[in-house]
Amino acid sequence: MKLQKLILSAALVLTFLSTTTQSVRFEIESGRTKCISEDIKTNSMTVGHYSVVNPNEGQPLPESHKLTLRVTSVYGNSHHFADLVQSGQFSFQAVEGGDYLACFFAVDHRPVIKFSVEFDWRSGVAAKDWSTLAKKGSVDAMELELKKLEDTITFIHEEMFYLREREQEMQQLNSKTNSRMALLSFLSLFVCLSVAGLQVWHLKSFFEKKKLI
Repeated sequence: MKLQKLILSAALVLTFLSTTTQSVRFEIESGRTKCISEDIKTNSMTVGHYSVVNPNEGQPLPESHKLTLRVTSVYGNSHHFADLVQSGQFSFQAVEGGDYLACFFAVDHRPVIKFSVEFDWRSGVAAKDWSTLAKKGSVDAMELELKKLEDTITFIHEEMFYLREREQEMQQLNSKTNSRMALLSFLSLFVCLSVAGLQVWHLKSFFEKKKLI
C-alpha cells in the first residue's frame, strides 16, 4: 500500500513537471527576433526540439519559412547555433546556472510574413527519455516508476539546495545594495551641509564687506 502511494506521488510530481515543460507554439514575423528563457541549474541536462509549423499539411514548407536559432547561457556563451533551418534539436549539460536564452530569428522576407514555431524545451528530470530507458533496460513498469521516483526526489533535493544558494546570493546583493545606499546617503548629506556652510560663509563675508552687519 505504501509503495503504491509512493508511486502515485511520483506520478503526480512527474505530471506536474511535464505540464510546466510542455511544447509552446508562437508566431514570429520575418525579420524579427523572439527569445525564450529557461532557468537551468548547474550540471542539469537540457533538451530542446523546435520546428516550423507547416501551414499547408501534405505540402513542402515554403523556402521563406526558415529561421536561425542561438542558445546562450547567462554569461553569453553559445551552446547551440543553427542557421536557416526549419527544424532541429539540441541537448547539452549546463555548466553555468541561471537563465538560458533561446533566440529565434526569422529570415527577412518581402512582403512581411508570419509563421508559427513549435518549441519544446525540457530540463532536469523532464529532459529524460523514460520510454527509451525502459526499452534499453528491459525493466517492468514497477521498476520504471521507482526509478522515476528516485530521480524526482534527487531533483527536488538538488533544486532546494539551488534555491537556497540563489536566496543567499540575493541576500548578499541586498546587503551590499543597502550598504552602498547608506554610504551614498551620508555622502549626499555631507555635500549638502558643506554647500550650505559655504553659502552661509559667503553671505556673511558679503554683508561684512558691505558693512551691513
